[in-house]
Amino acid sequence: MKMNRISSFCILFFLGVFGAQSQSFKKLHENAILVDTHNDCLSSLTLEGKDIASKLTVGHSDLYRWKKGGLDVQFFSIWTDKTSRNKEGFYKDAVEEIDSLHHIILRNPDKMTFATTYREVKKRAHKGKLVSLIGVEGGHMIEEDMAKLDSLYSKGMKYLTLTWNNSTGWASSAMDETLNPDKLKQKGLTEFGKQIVRRMNELGIIVDLSHAGEQTFYDAIAETKKPVLLSHSSVWSICPVFRNVKDEQIKAVAKNGGVICINFYSGFISKEYDQRQSFLNNVVKDSVQRILLNESKGDSIIMKKKWAHFYDSSMNAIRPSLAQLVDHIDYIVKLVGDSYVGIGSDYDGVSSVPVGLEDVSTYPKITEELMRRGYSNRSIKKILGNNVLRVMKANFK
Repeated sequence: MKMNRISSFCILFFLGVFGAQSQSFKKLHENAILVDTHNDCLSSLTLEGKDIASKLTVGHSDLYRWKKGGLDVQFFSIWTDKTSRNKEGFYKDAVEEIDSLHHIILRNPDKMTFATTYREVKKRAHKGKLVSLIGVEGGHMIEEDMAKLDSLYSKGMKYLTLTWNNSTGWASSAMDETLNPDKLKQKGLTEFGKQIVRRMNELGIIVDLSHAGEQTFYDAIAETKKPVLLSHSSVWSICPVFRNVKDEQIKAVAKNGGVICINFYSGFISKEYDQRQSFLNNVVKDSVQRILLNESKGDSIIMKKKWAHFYDSSMNAIRPSLAQLVDHIDYIVKLVGDSYVGIGSDYDGVSSVPVGLEDVSTYPKITEELMRRGYSNRSIKKILGNNVLRVMKANFK
């Protein structure tokens, strides 16, 4: 009887501790201002006819799931590929996406609000509406024209990613510096590129160095007078891929007072995921597809479906964990401190995310994991949003 009473007490004790911890991380998450610096739903969902004001069964994002995830501030990525959608060019693509965001906000005034100043962001966060800002992903969208930089600013652009994967005539990308160096006319920023950075500082546009080549990165750090942002990048030392940032770059961002916002893409979080992806695509793809084509009696459509199933099954089996993502946050904190890291999910811009972070409703799990690792409430609030808010304050007019 005595042992039963002790066992019952232990069970009740652990349930009480677990329940208190659960309530504690939820309360902390609710009280924090959560900022995500990169989401691609405008190009991947809205332009495909999906209404993010509805509860969707596709993609990573919609207003219902954002609310469930406790998101307060979202930078909506304005993105177009190396080839423009509109015959008028990249700038027209950017304006089209910006207009689509404004239309969504106008249709949902009870759920969303637009901000262009730091004061507006601070005043409107935590008021039950998603504070929406614009980040333009890729300098190619200004089409080598300073006037178009000014125009996008007037339409609400609050950061410009100097390059996407494609280089411009004035800045070289990480992809080209790493994979196509012989095709580059120059590495880093040209004089015009430096003028762009100076003009961004004047206007109050954050310089975003995700996707930038190392030379472009260091040229921009040397030129800017304001803290920079890496809106969706992770740690090279954990996962050595061209899109991630090395230790010396992390230190340079900290010295500048900027913030590196961790990208959720599985291939930027896990070295093993990236290696398997490379192996499947570059080593075994042709031979496996020949086998599958034979099994499909020469029907290429059936073969492609089988390959897709085989590929997805192989990659899903090695998706990284939530803990592996938080390892990237940990790494930056241990290297330079807790003031220089944030959240830049790249939701709806990536094909795979860590287990447990399947969509925008799952942000609280990051808070829970940080708390489990012993992070203070103050540090967690900095990581979730206060660090990025500081960069906004230093840049915005």
